[in-house]
Amino acid sequence: MARGRKLADLDRRTVLGLSLGGALGLTLGGCKRSSEGGGSAGGKREVVIGYVSPQTGPLAPFAAADAFIVDRVVKALDAKGILVDGKPAKFTVKRVDSQSSPTTAGEAAQGLIARDKIDLMVVAHTPDTTNPVGAVCEATGTPCISTAAPIGPWLSGAPYEWTYHFFWDLPDLIQVFTGMWEGLPTNKVVGGLWPSDPDGAASAQLFTKALTEKGYRVIDPGRYPNGTTDFTVFVQQWKAAGAEIITGVPIPPDWAACWRQCAQQGFKPKIASIGKGILFPAAVEAIGGNLPEGLSSEVWWSPAHPFKSSLTGETCAELAGAFTQQWAQPLGYVYALFEIAGDALARAASTDKQKLKQALAATKLDTIVGPIQFDDKHVARTPLVGGQWTKGAKYPWDLRVVYNDTAPAIAKVAALQAIG
Repeated sequence: MARGRKLADLDRRTVLGLSLGGALGLTLGGCKRSSEGGGSAGGKREVVIGYVSPQTGPLAPFAAADAFIVDRVVKALDAKGILVDGKPAKFTVKRVDSQSSPTTAGEAAQGLIARDKIDLMVVAHTPDTTNPVGAVCEATGTPCISTAAPIGPWLSGAPYEWTYHFFWDLPDLIQVFTGMWEGLPTNKVVGGLWPSDPDGAASAQLFTKALTEKGYRVIDPGRYPNGTTDFTVFVQQWKAAGAEIITGVPIPPDWAACWRQCAQQGFKPKIASIGKGILFPAAVEAIGGNLPEGLSSEVWWSPAHPFKSSLTGETCAELAGAFTQQWAQPLGYVYALFEIAGDALARAASTDKQKLKQALAATKLDTIVGPIQFDDKHVARTPLVGGQWTKGAKYPWDLRVVYNDTAPAIAKVAALQAIG
């Protein structure tokens, strides 16, 4: 399978063509693998969980906390004394790098299933990772838990039998963004920045329709490939139309390049609400200078969220405080993957794939990201609020919640301010 193939081409038929027999001899093309919590299980039942995430490449900021979380949850799961197949479980997590590539993500999943004989798969971070891994799990009958990709693009691979997903959906994002915008006077002209990836294709369609229905005029210069460095045409069209709002779902380096070029060309909208591209402190800081001031984004998880771990009882603030770097939103969601995995294994009391699938279907768990209960489409929806980046005290930039009408239990600490 060519490494440059689009995710849309990596459908179930393609995945089935990558037989497990072929996967046994598969070289993972540079995928890095590490395991946490392994070793001899002695009189215990070793439970092996495979985890695919983008540890390198443009999506790597999503996985920055992975090693910390894996170490923490393995210790917590082992301490729970979960009985599996009649013995106390000893957990091992096999962590594989997707290299931010849909093709490599699918290959990584094949290797974990065929070579490492995992009992359960977990996967996170954008449809470029979750969808190909889910497709492999469907083709091989492997229970899988997925997160950190909007529900709509994830459902493009439906129907699912073995894979369960928790996150928010694009209509939630639209509600959060427009809710923030309504707090400021604008001319309701919106510039769109939507790439030619699954997130971009779905967002362009849904945002344009929803915003038009709400009375906004959308200036959409069209799709562009991830890795684009020259956004002159985009900036010129937005500027010519008098756009006072910019929105989109670019990857972090693309947004950094675009926003710098906006400044260079003297284009300064009142609002820039960007999904995906400015979720993380490192991505925001990389934009440079004072340019991040006032940028707004979705907030999936924060230390202020009012939820607790089902494994240890620790709060969101305590989990964030244990991380030695500045907190980032994937912390809670990666942690919750393993909460759900441990809960399903405890209720199944078995590594039998059918029993695990049934246990996942019956999930009803309060996690560090909120309550999780999957519907008949294998989806659990989680809360979403809006935030704005401002200069921080301890760290260069802080993300503050400025819109919570969608989830009032999550405290709002400020109102959205116009950019500079």
